[in-house]
Formats: sequence, C-alpha cells, structure tokens
Amino acid sequence: MRPTVKDVAATARVSPKTVSNVINGIVFVRPDTRDRVERAIAELGYVPNLSARGLRNGRTGVIGLAMPDLSTPYSAEMSHHFVEVAHEQGWGIQFAETLREPARASTLLARARQRLVDGVILNPTTLEESAIALDPTRPPLVMIGEVQQRAVDQIWVDSVAAAHDMTAHLLGLGHRRIGIVGCAGDGFNSETARLRLAGYHRALAEAGIAPDRRIELACATWTPGDAAAAVTAFLAECDPPDAFFCFTDSMAIGTLSALWAAGIRVPDDVSVAGFDDIADGQFATPPLTTVSFDKRYFAEQTLARLVARMSDASAPVTRVTVPHAIVSRASAIRR
Repeated sequence: MRPTVKDVAATARVSPKTVSNVINGIVFVRPDTRDRVERAIAELGYVPNLSARGLRNGRTGVIGLAMPDLSTPYSAEMSHHFVEVAHEQGWGIQFAETLREPARASTLLARARQRLVDGVILNPTTLEESAIALDPTRPPLVMIGEVQQRAVDQIWVDSVAAAHDMTAHLLGLGHRRIGIVGCAGDGFNSETARLRLAGYHRALAEAGIAPDRRIELACATWTPGDAAAAVTAFLAECDPPDAFFCFTDSMAIGTLSALWAAGIRVPDDVSVAGFDDIADGQFATPPLTTVSFDKRYFAEQTLARLVARMSDASAPVTRVTVPHAIVSRASAIRR
C-alpha cells in the first residue's frame, strides 16, 4: 500500500501538518524536525501526490527556471543548486533556455498564467528581455542577475562592485595595463558586460589610470571559443597587457588557451583572472583567480523570495545582493 502523509507523520513523530510544511517549503520548520521528516519520507518511500495537492491549494508544485544558456558551466552549476534547494522544499523545476530571445521567456510566463507552473525565476541578459516582467498580468516572478526592473523582486551579485574589486586586486599585484575580455559588441548587448566594464573603469580611475580601449576586447558570446578568438586576434596586432580580467571563468579558460598557443606564459608573462568561480576554474592550468559567491545561498534566497511572492502578491518589492569575494589562485601573481 502506498504510504501516506499520516504514515510519514507517525514515523517522524510529528503532525501531518508539519509533514505538509516540510514538503511545501513555505512555512519555517526547525532543522531537526525537518531532518526527522525527510528521513521518514526516505525510509517509507513516500512520494507527494502533486496532482492532489494542486487541486487543494491551486498549485502544481513546479517552478519555472529560465536561464540564458544551459550549456555553460555557470548555468549548469547554478541550475544544480536551484534543483537541490527546490527538491529539499518539495518543489519541482521546469527549465527553459532563453538564448537572449524575449519570446522564449514570454512562453514560460504564459505557462505560469495557464497554471502549468506556480512561479518563474528569470535570468535576463538585456533590458529588452527583462521588459516582459513589467506586464501587469505577470505571474509570481523573481529576476536573478544584473538586469534591473524596479517593479520585480531581484537577487543579484553587484557586478560593478565585484569587477571594481577584481581590478583593484590586479592593480594591487602591480599590474598597470589590465586588459578585459567580454565587453559588449556587435550583436551582444549585455547589461552584465556594461556593469562589469563600469566597475573596471572605476578602479582604474581610482588608481589614476586612463582606460585604453584597445585592450577592452569584445566577444560575440561569453564562451571559451569566442574569448580565445578575441585574444588571438588581439595578440596578432598588439603586445600582451600585464593581465587579462575576463568577465567569466569560461572566457578566462579560453584566454589561457590563446595565451598558451601564442607562447605566452601564465602567470609569468601575463596574469589572468575570471568571474563566477566555476568548478572548472579551480582545475585550469594554472588555477584561476576569480570572483566568487555562494551559489547555494543565491538559490536559497531566490526561492525564498519567490515563495513569499506566491503567498503575497502585494508585498513590497525586494532586492537581495549576494556577497562576493576575490579568490586568489596561481593564475595571477605579483609583479
């Protein structure tokens, strides 16, 4: 016979309501109580009946998550944490890949309006893409990333501050001619790139260094291949800078490849730094200096905000800034 909520409650020595709170993830449950309930669920092999639950509370138990490009290591790592945190709270995740196409995000919002998902987490990369969040008929929605819409809850890492701090770190190592990889360019109008460029310029200004547009390299996409191509083309015409600050770790890995192919040693000749602290960066040769933040905490804050928005559509809009830190590794050394 299929185990019930009452069976789980009896095994965990709690009320059925507490079991429901653990599964739904909306009401706070003490960690030790949550552990007992989760152990009982695993022991009994209990599977929530999401269809029945949806009939009772009008919810499907599914959240939509729209990421720009699910093929990137950054999106994969972030998605992993969203799935894990959602699972712990009794939610399922439906993925969508927007590829900077507003129509794809609109499709996910339409599913929410049709009650196929209960809420949406959207990671836009341009202001145009984020404009769909201004629709007054939008479902419960939280935006993640740097693109801002004041009418919508947002979880982000302050890219201006983080890029400033990484540039200041490289300046502190004695580098003065610091190139960047990942600027916006033709066909790539990224708000994140704009903000990180602003942080880079701010740090240079504080050090009394004028920007050199020749070492601000644009990429059509934030991939290792496009970064390697941009750096290779630059090196064919110019001497390398003291350091490259790449706007993602994936681009930093592409930059390492281009420098290696050109016979330029990292970090002996040129330092390289990235952003995002993806797992691959720790095992690059040499390991990458990077901007890091707690991805699980990011997912926890996002889901908590979305659940709160589901419960109270009229609550004040909030913006949560997730702290960042500079992680110093062997790819960037003092001159």
